[in-house]
Amino acid sequence: MPQLTESANLPNPPFNTTGLVFNNTTIRQTIHVTATSPHIRLRISNAFGTTALPITAVSIARPFGGVPGIPAVEPSTLKTLTFGGSPSFAIPNGALAVSDPVDFDVKAGTELSITIFLADGQVTNDITSHPGSRTTSWFTFGNQVTAANLTGPALQNVAHWFFISTLDAWVPRSERTVAFVGDSITDGRGSDTDKNNRWPDLLFARVHASPDPALNTLAFANQAAGGNRILADGLGPNALGRFDRDVLAQPGIGYVVVFEGVNDIGVAEPTQAAQQDIGDAVIGALKQFIVRAHAAGLPIFGATITPFSAPGFNAAIQAYSSPVREATRQRVNTFIRRSGEFDGVIDFDAVVHNATAPSQLRDDFNSGDFLHPNVAGYTAMAKAFPIELFKQFQGGVDGWA
Repeated sequence: MPQLTESANLPNPPFNTTGLVFNNTTIRQTIHVTATSPHIRLRISNAFGTTALPITAVSIARPFGGVPGIPAVEPSTLKTLTFGGSPSFAIPNGALAVSDPVDFDVKAGTELSITIFLADGQVTNDITSHPGSRTTSWFTFGNQVTAANLTGPALQNVAHWFFISTLDAWVPRSERTVAFVGDSITDGRGSDTDKNNRWPDLLFARVHASPDPALNTLAFANQAAGGNRILADGLGPNALGRFDRDVLAQPGIGYVVVFEGVNDIGVAEPTQAAQQDIGDAVIGALKQFIVRAHAAGLPIFGATITPFSAPGFNAAIQAYSSPVREATRQRVNTFIRRSGEFDGVIDFDAVVHNATAPSQLRDDFNSGDFLHPNVAGYTAMAKAFPIELFKQFQGGVDGWA
């Protein structure tokens, strides 16, 4: 999911100078493919760039040994991408570019390396990225877009993605994509870098292990961002505002999962009045997600908000801790569970809360900050997801015309 890059998440010098980023730079990044197809195309985003993003060249390849987060690729698989027949394209500020389709066999559950060369860099320090990639990216000077391995004395790596947005795969009409709208929990905070063990990754592995083609052909689009809120911009645009871009405008979407609200509740003041207002607003926004998904004929599943308080509601340990905020979480979760407005419910709260202290995560699922589950927690969440919903709503829902 494209976001504005905070200053702390910009590349280090010499790849970042005042008013110029990635000058004469090759960037190699790895993504986890979730669809099997012989034809693909790439979307590159300049959504938050304040100047044009001049793409000089782009290539794709399989990473060496199929390993994510490495700077080496298998040279025999390298293919150059084009944009309207040209290897280069200047993406205007606020826009995206979609590459020409290319014949390249990809298999769901494998890795793909994407290499981008910017001869002149981007003339701004406001650039588009996804800081929570949980995957290592590499960059070096010079045009190494077709190199088997990135090299050079300035070679650096960081766990962020830059500029890449989504990979489109040509698939039969019967194969659909699940779009996940979420925050840092869905983005995988607390998971392992280069291991693809966020909870949606683990759910993907689960459905693709099924012998049922209604499940093992599902593609996943993780449209989550750390710190994201439903109602206000922060780390990424607010979820209600980006719903069209990240869900409705994406090709092949068949299902929507919404798992947001923790940051809205956690940022709002811990007073009765403020929490009454934010609880009402979050519930109203969830209803808007439902209306807009149904208007597009899409089934939408709501996930309950997981615990975020430290023992004794100690805000010095976890800033969101508060009995008043906890009451709002419970109120929103009651709406998700009992209103009947979502087409299905994923009760993550029931999976990960501490049975003797329901405002807290289970001890064995706590990553350490009392907000984000660890890999064991993400594994439990993936196992508890009611995958029968995908079969139940395989034909979509009635919508407006």
